[in-house]
Amino acid sequence: MYRTLAMLYSGGHKGAEAEFGRCAEEFGVPEVTLSYDGHNMEREKDVRVLSKEELAKGDVSMAIVSKHMGRSYSSVESIRKVIQSIFHMVNSSQHVFAIGWIQTDDTVKGGTGWAVELAKFFNREVSVYDQDRKAWYSWIDHAWQLDEPIIPQKAFCGTGTRNLSEDGKEAIHELFKRSFSDTHGNQ
Repeated sequence: MYRTLAMLYSGGHKGAEAEFGRCAEEFGVPEVTLSYDGHNMEREKDVRVLSKEELAKGDVSMAIVSKHMGRSYSSVESIRKVIQSIFHMVNSSQHVFAIGWIQTDDTVKGGTGWAVELAKFFNREVSVYDQDRKAWYSWIDHAWQLDEPIIPQKAFCGTGTRNLSEDGKEAIHELFKRSFSDTHGNQ
């Protein structure tokens, strides 16, 4: 099996995050699933529960999140812990990989978009598989550019939509295969 220095940080949610975790396990990549009290996860492997104090480090005004994302959030308190845990996923990573939809304003749809915006703000590498365009894009020189990203040999975040398409699922698997298979195509 391929030995790696990479480490996946994720939230274990249904859809893209659970699939990132399954691929990490398949390719021998260690993972940390960040959680909090009351968190509903699909993938509960290598869970690290964030304390109230740790969550508070990722606190940001929901007005700022709404303004930055160009949308409002109807249930502020239920999304707050998600936003706080996303901070820890991104802050622990050097590259953020997300599955979702890039919108015309260059943000990404949903809560996934906050991870992408934080990655940009923290000057992290960020790549998004757009499920409508069926292609990977990376944020390079302040614009989304078509790309075939590789998972780095360092900590990375895998996040995205709960509504993962078959193409999105395949994109995650191909990302791991491209990143962790040897020159003979073996894991």
